[in-house]
Amino acid sequence: MPEGKRVLIAEDEPDIRNLVVFSLQYAGYEVIEALNGEEAIKLAAREQPDLILLDVRMPKMNGYEACSVLKAQESTRKIPVVFLSARGQETEIKHGLELGAEEYILKPFAPDELYQRVGGILERLGRK
Repeated sequence: MPEGKRVLIAEDEPDIRNLVVFSLQYAGYEVIEALNGEEAIKLAAREQPDLILLDVRMPKMNGYEACSVLKAQESTRKIPVVFLSARGQETEIKHGLELGAEEYILKPFAPDELYQRVGGILERLGRK
């Protein structure tokens, strides 16, 4: 179990956000929810999660913009970011990785795939 590990999810679509929250809580993670990129930046700085999942397409500030800000701020620079997106064009994936994301998870995804990927990323980065 990923005891004490916290994941911030920024997703504006309630059904997807609820699925992510349920899946990660079921796997033993503490989950912090944000509805957009702006909120994610504020919560990340305050809560210092072990990993941030960012939807690419969100109101107010999209995932790419939020990732840029997170990677530019001293307090959040080292927190791993993973993009969630229904759009898997190679150029979009490349752009997300160039911004500093660890991985790009395509929607739809199975709940067990999500928490296994999150666990794998945390383990690979020595955060597990």
